[in-house]
Amino acid sequence: MTGPQPLTATTRCAPLSLARGDQRHGTAAPVARWLLIEQPGPWGRDAVLSSPLDPDVARDVDRRCREAGVRAMLIRKPGRAVAAESRQWAYVDSRLGRERIWWGEYGSDRQLVDIPLDGSAGRRASTPAYLVCTHARHDACCAIRGRPVAAALAALRPGQAWECSHTGGDRFAANVVVLPHGLYYGTVTPADVPGLVAAHEEGRVVLDLLRGRSALRMAVQAAQHHARGAVDDMGLTALPPSDVQHPAKDTWRVAFDHPRGEVVVTVRARSSDPVPRLTCSAAGFQRVVTFDVVEVHIG
Repeated sequence: MTGPQPLTATTRCAPLSLARGDQRHGTAAPVARWLLIEQPGPWGRDAVLSSPLDPDVARDVDRRCREAGVRAMLIRKPGRAVAAESRQWAYVDSRLGRERIWWGEYGSDRQLVDIPLDGSAGRRASTPAYLVCTHARHDACCAIRGRPVAAALAALRPGQAWECSHTGGDRFAANVVVLPHGLYYGTVTPADVPGLVAAHEEGRVVLDLLRGRSALRMAVQAAQHHARGAVDDMGLTALPPSDVQHPAKDTWRVAFDHPRGEVVVTVRARSSDPVPRLTCSAAGFQRVVTFDVVEVHIG
């Protein structure tokens, strides 16, 4: 009897997902607000709780963030650079109409416990932050595919690019999150980086790579994807949802505001056939939820 076979460049989760053509839209983890903490590493599987941070501080930060509905993530400079004695933190609001980043510094871990989770401290940023998941202990694909993308972003926008801990959706590595808008992009390659950065700075999304906006529920992300395609509007803040109805267990009807008239998209969730290796560590076959467009009505 043989044990598990070693993973290869073609049998890890990301190449398998790419070969299957897994649906990306409607897969961004729902996150409205964030606390980013610079910690060069190493990171264990649960990054905040299994890193060099003081264990008591890590538990307090984790508890405070969970109670406040804020996602705590670790970040580090690309290239495994050693952090300075004073490290950075950021509080980010990704809610629609409230998109802001505030940066601050901390010298001792204990200072992290006192960071207000409301944007009342720190320096307000005027530029976006590009996060790339490179969390190897969570999934090898994130490190293998994420590090070259993080390096490409750092070369193009020094000081704005960060490696980050687990974002979700390992099979879509490399995963890039653009803050403050909470835009998740998947299967990003170094060659995609210039176009992605240019589009964002021009106020546009890259629809082919976009997984969704974190401030929206997954069904609404999927509906917005189809609304964008229907009116050919890639504006960064275009098509905000104005009404969300849930007429059936598996169906959502979402209305979006647009200058051409209201865009109403109906999507239906379905469970996929069992597929192998949604993460590199997954055993057996699993199903994923995808969203099919049922109807699009404009005006």
